[in-house]
Amino acid sequence: MPSFDAVLDPNLVEVRNAVDQTAKEIGTRFDFKGSSARVELKEKELTIYADSDFQIGQVLDILLAKMTKRNVDVRFLDRTAKIEKIGGDKVKQLITVKSGIDTDTAKKIQTLIKQSKMKVQAAIQGDSVRVTGAKRDDLQAAMALIRKEVPDAPLTFDNFRD
Repeated sequence: MPSFDAVLDPNLVEVRNAVDQTAKEIGTRFDFKGSSARVELKEKELTIYADSDFQIGQVLDILLAKMTKRNVDVRFLDRTAKIEKIGGDKVKQLITVKSGIDTDTAKKIQTLIKQSKMKVQAAIQGDSVRVTGAKRDDLQAAMALIRKEVPDAPLTFDNFRD
């Protein structure tokens, strides 16, 4: 039976490369001379350190530009964390790299497919959604529907099987 998996999976190698390029640019730019601006990547968490809120914004702009150049969708970054003050006049912001579909998005995809009256079924399997159907054309129509109706998540479709 034909099927595919809808997953949320960033390319962590490209994320690492974008962070490295950002660090290199911060080291060479004149407006960052003598500041403590830097970006660190641990597992799936980015931490931006700077001297002020304005500098964090500048570092974030550089990071987003580098990620875009490396074809990493910026919707993978969860920037909802507040800017925290750390000793003296230094600040930091924690940014998480989303990986795996959260339960709310998975349920949204599942109900979307059920309401579309297509001849496909969706099942939540851990951090992905498996969609199965009798025909390849139905699965491709389901992919188009998911892309159209769930624009806030950079979904990819893996394990397409006939």
